[in-house]
Amino acid sequence: MKKIVVFALVLVVFACKEKPKEDSKEVEQEAEIQIEQEESEWTVLFDGSSWDGWHVYSGRDIEEAWSLQDGAMLLNKTSEARKDGSRFNIITDKEYTNFVLSVEWMVNSGANSGIMWGVVEDEKYPEPYTTGPEIQVLDNIDHPDAKNGTNHQAGALYDMVSPTKNVVKPVGEWNHYTISINHKTNKGSVVLNDILITEFPVNGEAWDAMVSKSKFATWEAFGKSQTGKIALQDHGEPIVIGYRNIKIKEL
Repeated sequence: MKKIVVFALVLVVFACKEKPKEDSKEVEQEAEIQIEQEESEWTVLFDGSSWDGWHVYSGRDIEEAWSLQDGAMLLNKTSEARKDGSRFNIITDKEYTNFVLSVEWMVNSGANSGIMWGVVEDEKYPEPYTTGPEIQVLDNIDHPDAKNGTNHQAGALYDMVSPTKNVVKPVGEWNHYTISINHKTNKGSVVLNDILITEFPVNGEAWDAMVSKSKFATWEAFGKSQTGKIALQDHGEPIVIGYRNIKIKEL
């Protein structure tokens, strides 16, 4: 009888020791499922191999100014290409309202660009920034706009909200933005290189108050449309700017 009891206890102890392994496998499987579900929520906006889903704001040919190299889109226009004063801002074919945008960006020395949302494409608006608020993309060291205040530097909601930290990588290196715009919760944010640096309202009285204190105060259509296209800015200088790995999650 004693031997049977001891044997039973051994079985119980063995079973208890094995259970965490089973639980661990279940946790791993659940984590994999969650990752797959999260990935399926994202839509690729730029896969590095084509211009599908994008066009120039003015309707001109993208390849007059931009090129595809090593999985990235690069803006590198020469001075000669700008003789007529035209710019080559590129925008999405589709419009978005509430979203999370993931994008990598790189600037060369002296470069200036930006990522805009809520852009209304219309002949009466000559540039995307006429209607779309901008998250700044900039060389904080050598571009003169960086001297006009921290709300003009990389990661800023341009001319309105400054980043709380400067975590920009040196020119020529890739940075990563996660930009969230949610009109349902009235929250916008910028995460740069995995660090939350900028938060702001996106509509209502708080938004209007910010705009009223900015250079956009008298711009009739600025920031008025909650739904619009996403734009990548050509600021006008013949400097290398790059974007890659662009994807979006609609909220």
